Amino acid sequence: MKTANIPTVKLGVVAVSRDCFPIALSTDRKNRVCGELAQSGVDAYNCPTTVENEKDMEKALEEVRKAGCNALVVYLGNFGPETPETLLAKYFTEGPVMFAAAAEDAADKLCNDRGDAYCGMLNCSYNLALRNIRAYIPPYPVGTPEEVVGMILEFIPIARCILGLRNLKLITFGPRPQDFLACNAPIKCLYELGVEIEENSELDLFASFNAHAEDERIDAVAEEMAKELGGANKIPEILKKLAQYEITLEDWIEGHKGHRNYVAMANKCWPAFQTEFKFVPCYVNSRLVEKGIPVACETDIWGALSEYIGICASEDEVTLLDINNSVPSDMYQKRIEGVYDYAQTDTFMGFHCGNTPITKLKKADMRNQKIMARTLPEEYTFGTLEGDLTPSDITFFRLQSTADAGLRAYVAEGEVLPVDTESFGSIGVFAIPEMGRFYRNVLIGKNYPHHGAVAFGHYGKILFEVFKYLGVEDVAFNQPKGMMYPGENPFI
Repeated sequence: MKTANIPTVKLGVVAVSRDCFPIALSTDRKNRVCGELAQSGVDAYNCPTTVENEKDMEKALEEVRKAGCNALVVYLGNFGPETPETLLAKYFTEGPVMFAAAAEDAADKLCNDRGDAYCGMLNCSYNLALRNIRAYIPPYPVGTPEEVVGMILEFIPIARCILGLRNLKLITFGPRPQDFLACNAPIKCLYELGVEIEENSELDLFASFNAHAEDERIDAVAEEMAKELGGANKIPEILKKLAQYEITLEDWIEGHKGHRNYVAMANKCWPAFQTEFKFVPCYVNSRLVEKGIPVACETDIWGALSEYIGICASEDEVTLLDINNSVPSDMYQKRIEGVYDYAQTDTFMGFHCGNTPITKLKKADMRNQKIMARTLPEEYTFGTLEGDLTPSDITFFRLQSTADAGLRAYVAEGEVLPVDTESFGSIGVFAIPEMGRFYRNVLIGKNYPHHGAVAFGHYGKILFEVFKYLGVEDVAFNQPKGMMYPGENPFI
């Protein structure tokens, strides 16, 4: 996915050296790391100053800033100087900072060329905590140049998420639908994460939409939609209205993102939307996600934020789905049992009206929204993108503000099974190991709402580290058999 709505990470690598250890050892090891990075296709800035003291620290910061770096790797090529190395992280305000350390090179170098960075990382982490400095430290932060490069490659999407959130504006239209308290969104934590929010009325959106009624771009966008849909276009008469709406949203984004570079949206999409706009916005939402701009349904602000994090982590389209319905026993017995290694309680259906990008559907159709058509004229419910999700690995996840303005998150990896749903909407049969226990002890037990963001691939490792970096203390996951949840009944 090519999009201008997520950051490009410009990485700098700075070596540090404790003055009683050979400075050349740290510098040479750092140069090897940068050489391996280049071989991996990463254009990182190799900072020429190796930091031994605070003056070196200031010089190195000046160099990486001049190079345009927005993420930094502080590399302990030897033991490292505790104060200068941690001040690098304190004063590099441009973006996130990672720490890694050099493994020893060989047995015959354990006298004159021993670096003791394994030891130095301990003191480094202690000093970061003393100064309340947030930094990324890999799961095992000591390695050869090749191994350190692997750590840095995992850091880059983490850095992209952090940079994105720091420069994100979340735009909303309308409050959550009536009696949808699950989409309640305390916003204090948004500001603490560095996210700006602009809340607007549905009337603002409707007025802007009407102002675009004669926009000369409508025909071209409608033709683009028709081409994308092809034979899936079951309701061609609605395309011009959808095109008008898409242009309205894109113009609003450009006119309102202000000093921020990136945008996510959370918009109220029913019930008054249908009676006034006379269509549903699902297909347009899916098209904006294809462009890297998530648009969450039902004014789900934290759902939109989660989607944006997923786009930054994966550099791919995401979707937002209801954790919706159980898989019927007959479907499970005929199509899943004995074919896939999942219990029925490991399976469920993820669904939403039609917001999933066409790129992630096996076969798509432009149709009407069946649930809304139960209480509204059918012609007001045109505009969904219907189809089963393409089988793939997935990560189900969500970052959520609690009612008392705390933060918690969950991450669970699984897959979309190649099982026909025989249903409607953007929908798929999902399987997540030990989903039944996760559903009860995390989703219900910790009061999560019904929406979950879906990334198409396994990104659990990255997302878990992102949430930790953001300071989320409670990051839940689908625990395997034998690992009890707090408060889980041991007699079941």
